Amino acid sequence: MTQGLGSGSIPSGRRYLDLLMTALVGVAVLLALIPLVLIVADVIIQGAPAINLSFLTNSPTPVNIPGGGIGPAIEGTSVMVGIATLISVPIGVGAGIFFSEWPESRLSTISSFTNDVLAEFPSIVIGIFVYVLIVLATHSFSAIAGAIALSVIMVPIVARTTEESLKIVPNTLREASMALGISRWKTVIRIVISTGKNGLATGILLAVARAAGETAPLLLTALGSTFFLTGLFQPTAALPLLIYTYATSPYQVWHEQAWGAALILVAFMLVLNLTVKLVIGRKFSEMRAEI
Repeated sequence: MTQGLGSGSIPSGRRYLDLLMTALVGVAVLLALIPLVLIVADVIIQGAPAINLSFLTNSPTPVNIPGGGIGPAIEGTSVMVGIATLISVPIGVGAGIFFSEWPESRLSTISSFTNDVLAEFPSIVIGIFVYVLIVLATHSFSAIAGAIALSVIMVPIVARTTEESLKIVPNTLREASMALGISRWKTVIRIVISTGKNGLATGILLAVARAAGETAPLLLTALGSTFFLTGLFQPTAALPLLIYTYATSPYQVWHEQAWGAALILVAFMLVLNLTVKLVIGRKFSEMRAEI
């Protein structure tokens, strides 16, 4: 009666089908990895020769003057992404908490849908919106305008990842906390967020990686510059803007510097994504240990 349960009783047709599907999945994985490997390899090969200390710290120079660098672009990207993070994280985390902890609210349902729509907006549309709202009002392209545009892009990412991270926190923790007489908002702050903090960190890192690579909204808000920042209300350099400008120019020396800047940006994105993977892995390990 129990012989049919053994692995040897599996029909050969099923085994062949299982092997075929495994092979197809493997091929699909390889096909998905090939573009990534080719792009990263090409960026490394083309960009590595341009990387040196002066390239990372100096200002850009005219075409006929050697020794130009991307220092202002690195500074501008860091400043704008940093300001955008300060703006978007409190808003995104607060919205994500509301979506997760009060899903029965009509306002939560409408806001969650609106957040999903905003996440799908083309970044150039967000750039036009901030251009009309900030640039035309202040009569100047600026780091602040660029940061606001990036923060609008980051908010829905942070909100959605926060919501999904808090949803996986067991309801028993909430119930146990409130059964002890702890108010709901204290339960959310001290129990729910504390348990799902790794997921929140993951969402923030993903949003930062997305913002760091955006070009279209910065064309309409930060504009670009060849100088280091002396104020937040002035045109500001950024790595994506520099790459776009240099790559579309007719000068070979600028093409080489564009590859070098692309390598720096890709390396930054890869480091952030690896950090996200490590955070997620540690999160699941901690959850398994608790179980």
